[in-house]
Amino acid sequence: MNMQTTPHLPFYHATARECELFETAYENGLPLLLKGPTGCGKTRFVEHMAAKLGKPLYTVACHDDLSAADLIGRYLLKGGETVWVDGPLTRAVREGGICYLDEVVEARKDVTVVLHPLTDTRRTLMIDRTGEELVAPKGFMLVASYNPGYQNVLKRLKPSTRQRFLSASFDFPTPEIEIAVVAQESGLDAGRVAPLVRLAGHIRALSGMDLEEGVSTRLLIYAATLMASGMGVDQALEAAIIEPLSDEPDVGLALRDLISTIYG
Repeated sequence: MNMQTTPHLPFYHATARECELFETAYENGLPLLLKGPTGCGKTRFVEHMAAKLGKPLYTVACHDDLSAADLIGRYLLKGGETVWVDGPLTRAVREGGICYLDEVVEARKDVTVVLHPLTDTRRTLMIDRTGEELVAPKGFMLVASYNPGYQNVLKRLKPSTRQRFLSASFDFPTPEIEIAVVAQESGLDAGRVAPLVRLAGHIRALSGMDLEEGVSTRLLIYAATLMASGMGVDQALEAAIIEPLSDEPDVGLALRDLISTIYG
C-alpha cells in the first residue's frame, strides 16, 4: 500500500475526456473503474487526478492473498497493548481521500463484499471488529482497475460488481502521444524515442508469439531512461524490453530479429 500526499502534479497526457469523467465522478461521489492493459497509464492517471484535486491517495496493489482485513484494518500488538490499526481503505474513508485498488480482480472474494456498500447510495464501511459503521464523507472516492485481457475463468469481475462503477477504457496512446510521454518521462530526445514507439507498435501487433501482453509504455520509459543515461541501444532493449516480456529463448530471438529491422 502506498499513500501519496505530494502536491507535485505527476505528468499525464490525456487521450480523451477521462479527466473530465474523473472530476465529475469525484464531485458526485461515484466510484470509477478503469479497464485496460498493464502499463498503459491507469495508475499514473489516478495519481495525476489525486494530485490535481489535492486529495490524499491510498494505492493498494491487489493480489491473491489480499483480504478484507488488509483493507479495513486489524488489531495489532504494540508495546504490550492490543490496538486497532486502520487499513488503507478505512483511512481513505475517514480522511475523505481517494482509495485506488489496482488490479482489483486479483483480490480475494471477501474484498468485493466490503466494497459493495461503498459503491451505492449507502456509501458506508462496516468495521465488524470495532462495531463502527463509517459513512464516507463527500471527499471520498473509490477507484479500481483491472485488465480485461488478462482474466481467466477463476478471476473475473462479476457483473454485480462491475455495474456498481462508472467505467472507462484505457489503451496504449497513439504513437504521437506515446512519443511525447516517453520523451517527457525519460529525458530522451523525441527523435530517439520514435523508433522505440515504432518497435512497441510492431510487438503489440504480433500474433502467434508466446507473449501474454504487449510491451507497455512503462517499459518504453525504462528503455529510454537507460538510453538517456548513456547505455547502448542493444543493452537497453535487452534489459527493458526483451527480458521482461518473455523467458522463452525462441521469443527472445524473434524480438531481437524485430529490433534489428527497426534499428538496423
